[in-house]
Amino acid sequence: MSDQKITITLPDGSSRKYAAGTTGLQIAESISSGLARVALSITVNGDIWDLNRPINKDATISINTWDTEDGQYTFWHSSAHLLAEAVQELYPDAKFGIGPPIENGFYYDIDFGEKQITQENLAQIEKKFLEVARNKSSFERKEISKKDALEFYENRGNEYKVDLIEGLEDGDITFYTQGNFTDLCRGPHIPNSGVVKAIKLTNLAGAYWRGDVNSKQLTRIYGITFPKQKLLEEYLHRIEEAKRRDHRKLGKELGIYMIDSMVGSGLPLWLPNGTVLRRTLESFLRDEQVKRGYKEVITPHIGNLELYKTSGHYPYYQDSQYDPIQVDDEEYMLKPMNCPHHHRIYSSDLRSYRDLPFRLAEFGTVYRYEQSGELSGLSRVRGFTQDDAHIYCTHDQLKDEIKHTIELTQFVFNTFGMPVDIRLSFRDDNDEKYGGNMEYWERAQAEIKEVADEMELDYTIAPGEASFYGPKIDFIIRDAIGRKWQLGTVQVDYVMPERFDLTYVGSDNEKHRPVIIHRAPFGSMERFTSILIEHFAGDFPVWLSPEQVRILPISDDQNEYAQNCAQELRNIGVRVEVDERSEQIGGKIRDAETSKTPYMLIIGAKELEAGTVSVRRHKKGDIGTFKFSDFLSQLNTEIAEKQLPEN
Repeated sequence: MSDQKITITLPDGSSRKYAAGTTGLQIAESISSGLARVALSITVNGDIWDLNRPINKDATISINTWDTEDGQYTFWHSSAHLLAEAVQELYPDAKFGIGPPIENGFYYDIDFGEKQITQENLAQIEKKFLEVARNKSSFERKEISKKDALEFYENRGNEYKVDLIEGLEDGDITFYTQGNFTDLCRGPHIPNSGVVKAIKLTNLAGAYWRGDVNSKQLTRIYGITFPKQKLLEEYLHRIEEAKRRDHRKLGKELGIYMIDSMVGSGLPLWLPNGTVLRRTLESFLRDEQVKRGYKEVITPHIGNLELYKTSGHYPYYQDSQYDPIQVDDEEYMLKPMNCPHHHRIYSSDLRSYRDLPFRLAEFGTVYRYEQSGELSGLSRVRGFTQDDAHIYCTHDQLKDEIKHTIELTQFVFNTFGMPVDIRLSFRDDNDEKYGGNMEYWERAQAEIKEVADEMELDYTIAPGEASFYGPKIDFIIRDAIGRKWQLGTVQVDYVMPERFDLTYVGSDNEKHRPVIIHRAPFGSMERFTSILIEHFAGDFPVWLSPEQVRILPISDDQNEYAQNCAQELRNIGVRVEVDERSEQIGGKIRDAETSKTPYMLIIGAKELEAGTVSVRRHKKGDIGTFKFSDFLSQLNTEIAEKQLPEN
């Protein structure tokens, strides 16, 4: 370690001086011994490093533990290596392809030769995995020449690693060794294998090498690991709960949507109940937008190809767009984005600084190509409706407008009882990924960070996650079983005003460029609905439920009273049905419970005579007998206040 000092900036913005060559572990120890004990890796200027790797220049760092995304990435990356070590001990002739961490766990693609690996083999591999993990082997990093790396794998007959190495250059190749296993790998890794305490190998699949159907099919083993057995048990419970909440299953049972092969894959048809749900969501957001000064517009489902060339969406997103359609002498495209259309609306008139901020909103349907294997219910579709809005403002108005959009987005997710994590998605050093002037980028990123600090938001910064035209604020919600979903965004855009030559006349009577904020709290109606179904397990709050009340007369004698009650409910906007079937009351109640209708009103001879209703709440049962007018008042309050169901 040299006498030269470097400045290390910590996540809270504070900085400390260290000697050049200080490692991540030493930094963790200088903060607290407790942090050092649980540290898994260190993120240095956006890149994840091993804890024992020396830092030789000024850097912004964060120490990664299990409770961080980068920590879990490191943990699962190392677990993939341990899986390979276990397989190597059990199947010495196995050849290894790639083994990356994924969102939940990791996988490794393996050529087992003539061996056929089945689900029955996974328990034995799990047992061997835990044996090698208990050795507490450290992960040793070694830089190696291309020549030596090729020789290493050629001697072992591993054509897959040879293929990977041939695409690398000297100085960019590292090996990692733990125990008896060595792998081609960039890292990072956890300090030692003993940190891994629990494993579940979750699935087997076939995977063509490099995704090429003409190459050999390897066996892909999926797994997930944890630093405690209890965490694995909790995870497995969440998996079972997720199956129960699966929106594809509930969406069918509750009559929300359908996918029809004659209509087309990835093109959902909203059924009556789903349409009520969607329209209620739209009305909720539309009302809030009106309060906040938005003007609603409607734009076509197709547009001239030149529009998307001007915006840069073509060719930036060419792979996810449908081929152009020839119309007379012009080419048109299914609309991939709403924003270019809104920019043309803005430019349709001469704007003054007095007109700004100018806020346009639209529930606009767009179309993106998704591969068939990636389609999934409402969550991954080919046609979807965005709750898009674009705010055109002056530079002086920008920070206040960002604050307003953040407040609206937080209000939306609070209404549904969804905790929110905030990520500031900035650009990285790859200039080819981004458009526009670097000065504008730096200004926009600084302004977003200032707003986040002024609002005292708890946020992380993610270099490289910006869109091509500007930095953004991403809202990651957590649902009822703890899963994270990236939903709403607020994006600052200095690029599109230049591309579309958007201007306004300032107080100096000169033309100026506005700044654009792109905003979509729901993201898309389809994906948000899929998440809502799973968040509530189909047990929606009363204000959102497609059917809010079902009236169940015990006999035909009460049908007229039931219909009168239903009409009073409809008069105040309540969605109500009357079950007049000649069915036992127990059967009617069971059907209403299966439909997840929040309230059931039982009407028999006593209720008819007294002008009352016997009220049942879904999943709770009988909650008492009420005067109908009192029930009406209580229900109206629950809907108006958008109360959440009790757990």
